[in-house]
Amino acid sequence: MTRMTNRRLTVLQQDGAFASPWSVRARLRVLLWSVVYAALFRPTPKLMLRWRLVLLKLFGARIEGRPYVASSARVRMPWNLTLRHRACLGEHAECYNLGPIELRERCTIAQHVYLCAGTHDITTLDLPLAVGPIVIGADVFVGAKAFVLPGVIVGDGAVVGAAAVVTRDVEPWTIVAGNPAKPIGSRVLRPALARGATADAATPIGARGVAIDDGGNAGSAVTVTGGGANPGMAGTVTGDTVAAE
Repeated sequence: MTRMTNRRLTVLQQDGAFASPWSVRARLRVLLWSVVYAALFRPTPKLMLRWRLVLLKLFGARIEGRPYVASSARVRMPWNLTLRHRACLGEHAECYNLGPIELRERCTIAQHVYLCAGTHDITTLDLPLAVGPIVIGADVFVGAKAFVLPGVIVGDGAVVGAAAVVTRDVEPWTIVAGNPAKPIGSRVLRPALARGATADAATPIGARGVAIDDGGNAGSAVTVTGGGANPGMAGTVTGDTVAAE
């Protein structure tokens, strides 16, 4: 039996403070994966990515396309892991996926990041296990040693600063940092340079592929014309910040 708490958390039923909420079968599955991880996953060189993905799939991970998982990355329960195309789980990243964790297309989880999908219900002295999903959106960058709590959704294109502690959802294309993590700006992209072009020739790109024309007056408020992924969108920009209208 389980019960729901706030912030997408589910508290698992336990017989007491020292009892496991997991069935014997689940615990044996975790034990078997731990042996396979130590013997066949962790020692592999970087070039054996496909082998590591095969092992994750054999233990129930849902994998689309070709994501990257470093050999030193720690995945506790592969059956609770979803990896989309070109998602990256970096060196020594910890995927504590007692609940579901999804890494969407092209997101980057940098070294020593801790994705924590399990915690405890501190409203009772028995401290029963509570689990919650974590979703890392497409094109997100999570900086080194950041900590993401259970039940958190990081929106597409967002950036999480190094060592940040993410306790709540992050809006798309927002930069957050600190403990607890708070918004400090908006992510602004620019297009990849064409071969032979210089940086000065590049046209700035606002969040979500919005082309910016500042008329040569950097730092002034200007009109934004929709483009890229959001044709027809308009707004204003002051400095590096885009505001949609």
